[in-house]
Amino acid sequence: QVQLVESGGGLVQPGGSLRLSCAASGMTYNFMIYTARWYRQVPGNQRERISTISSAGITDYGDSVKGRFIISRDAAENTVYLQMNRLKPEDTAIYYCNMEFMGVEHWGQGTQVTVSS
Repeated sequence: QVQLVESGGGLVQPGGSLRLSCAASGMTYNFMIYTARWYRQVPGNQRERISTISSAGITDYGDSVKGRFIISRDAAENTVYLQMNRLKPEDTAIYYCNMEFMGVEHWGQGTQVTVSS
């Protein structure tokens, strides 16, 4: 079965950077044909979609992270990345990886990112 494991979260000061990783395993189909997304959620709030990378490599970003975050993927490592730059306190959340193909979605367990001085 598909398993997604996020890593790379932690505590960082405002203005700093982090890179999140989402390692995928047990996939039914080739890793590259899945659409990959990153979401984040603050407890008590709705989950927010912040970035997408399609099977064609087309990327999209939410307004709150556009120009600061970069999504990428590595076929050799079956891993999706989220490079987060110029972090702000409002970026504090649990970050989740999602992979979807033909309407079937898979989720990771999440990784906590805290931006604070």
